Amino acid sequence: MRIVVITGMSGSGKSTAVKALEDEGFYCIDNLPVRLFRQFVELIEKSGEQFEGVVLVTDIRARDLTGSIEASFGELREAGHQMEVLFFDASDEVLIRRFSETRRRHPAEEHCSVPEAIRIEREQLAWLRQNATRLIDTSEFTVHQLKDQVITIIRGEEGSGHFNVELISFGFRYGVPLDANMVMDVRFLPNPHFIPELRPQTGLDDGVRQYVLEKPETGEFLKIFIKLLDFLIPAYRREGKSYLTIAIGCTGGRHRSVAIVEETARQLRDNGLQVRCSHRDHEKG
Repeated sequence: MRIVVITGMSGSGKSTAVKALEDEGFYCIDNLPVRLFRQFVELIEKSGEQFEGVVLVTDIRARDLTGSIEASFGELREAGHQMEVLFFDASDEVLIRRFSETRRRHPAEEHCSVPEAIRIEREQLAWLRQNATRLIDTSEFTVHQLKDQVITIIRGEEGSGHFNVELISFGFRYGVPLDANMVMDVRFLPNPHFIPELRPQTGLDDGVRQYVLEKPETGEFLKIFIKLLDFLIPAYRREGKSYLTIAIGCTGGRHRSVAIVEETARQLRDNGLQVRCSHRDHEKG
């Protein structure tokens, strides 16, 4: 049976993800005691009901989380189940804002402030974050974007056996994406921002793309970078990983990083890889 564990920080979008998977035909159950995971999965198997899989939601609300989670995961894997752990996260600033907007009480908030509750929660969920199959940073997502991302992960990786590369362009002034396995800084490249006719454009426009890619240092960088990825991707696959998320950043995330992401994606696709691109900050001022 395919088992998807939804976990992560309070306010990071877990409920939205569960609704999306419920619509995809998964049987979802929230806040089940961790020690009952295996028994619940066995009951579902015996019921004869047909589901795409089971979604188990666990987080800081589980009183037996610390002592039981590792053992429960081990039991399910030993029983032959396909397990995925999706850890949802967001920056502290975003989580604080979301709790302020909804006026909900943080589950870890007991005689302390929301920032302190978030710190406590991060400590208690550290093992889950470290052992997650996929880390999803929802800081910049709308509800619809988050649903699309979850469905893409589930549909794209389900039984495909393919290795998926996700390239994200971003601006360092807006923060580094939390879900990146690798971060590459391309601020050393000449900046189109200082060319008046190129400033309003982005790395998706031909003028900016040509300006960035025609520079000798860009060509040398791409040779080295693609060679590094040619080494890393097979190593990730040998370790059983099914994806690699690479964040490529420049100052504002509009010009250089966007152009480099697009060119890197083109070269990786030419090598037969499945590549997905997103540009987090290219429409920001």
